Amino acid sequence: MEYNVHTLPNGIRLLHVPAASAISHACIIINSGSRDETAQQTGLAHFIEHLIFKRTEKRTTNQILNRLESVGADLNAYTTKEYTCIHASFLNPYLDRTLELFNDIVFHSTFPEDEMEKEKSVVLDEIASYLDQPEEAIYDDFEDIVFSAHPLGRNILGTTESVSAITRADIMTFIADNYHTDKIVIAVLGNYHLNKVVKIGNKYYGEIPENLHSNDRKAPGKAPLQNLVVNKPIMQAHTMLGMQAYSLHHPYKTGFLLLNNLLGGTGMSSILNLQIREKYGIAYTIETGYSPLSDSGIFTLYFGTDKEKVDKAMSLVFKEFKKIKDHPLTELQLQKAKNKWIGQIALGEENRIGLIISMAKSLIDYDKIDNLETVFHKIQQVTTSEMADISNEMLNENNLNSLTFYPLG
Repeated sequence: MEYNVHTLPNGIRLLHVPAASAISHACIIINSGSRDETAQQTGLAHFIEHLIFKRTEKRTTNQILNRLESVGADLNAYTTKEYTCIHASFLNPYLDRTLELFNDIVFHSTFPEDEMEKEKSVVLDEIASYLDQPEEAIYDDFEDIVFSAHPLGRNILGTTESVSAITRADIMTFIADNYHTDKIVIAVLGNYHLNKVVKIGNKYYGEIPENLHSNDRKAPGKAPLQNLVVNKPIMQAHTMLGMQAYSLHHPYKTGFLLLNNLLGGTGMSSILNLQIREKYGIAYTIETGYSPLSDSGIFTLYFGTDKEKVDKAMSLVFKEFKKIKDHPLTELQLQKAKNKWIGQIALGEENRIGLIISMAKSLIDYDKIDNLETVFHKIQQVTTSEMADISNEMLNENNLNSLTFYPLG
């Protein structure tokens, strides 16, 4: 896909992706997330993402929320371990309005004390709601095992204690320390000429004071292997397996993404879904995930089942791992896996807001954006021997952490 990048004098980059449509999509990606918090600040990045919608130097909460919704647009945001993202979808005439609002909420929010107290209650309810869903909460607890004593292991939402203790001074310090202009991308996908995007982008972001990043994040060390069972007042058992995995820059990243998709990724035809759910009827949900990060990554396997079936499900999972290791993929099997994943990626291009966010992240992570032809070429370059090496390393049950939420009684 065609794209253009324009860098402002302060380091902020404007990404322009032309698209012949009446609907446009835009986002602002800040390379700052929960991993940039101190132990005492847990939940701060996510809390800031909530608060930027509450009041700015010239807008009230209602004015912020209605600025785009009043013209039928959609505005939202999220926080991850490494990013904060604000995004919107809107009709083409409202590009100026959208980028101006992004500027206002990101760079001119006032974080008033009364709004902070109200929003703390909202986030605390979000934490409580999350804890009531064991199939969700187990992911965060598991990450704390895999990234023990490292910021990547902390819950993005924070804890009741940490969120309650956040001050306005904490917010201002965190923004100053982490919202680096050379790690910010404003991306626009729509039916515009590059000159228009640059003109509007420069209008709202050209005067932002330069704040270049100077400190590198600390990569996680290898955490001690843990196998834990936690009793909880729940009806079904929930189990996670996994370990630290390859980073965004590791040569095995593409191969492992391919293996993950084959093993327990998108769709009902994954190996684990066919064997554990369809053949034995043991687990309603069984899935794997691989999330590469800037300097590490995490591989997870989740399943939920009756407590009497946990050991059987675990045994079947390891049986499938052994099959993959003992009988490496043939060229034909590998090509089928590649064809499936390539098709999924191509269909994913239809999700235009997801596409522009992904492209903006790629610009931050790699300083470039690969087109589909290049992405597909990388997938086709993965070999059977590479897949065998990855399988032997990542599917070794002796290297996997485990966590099970087990029903009481």
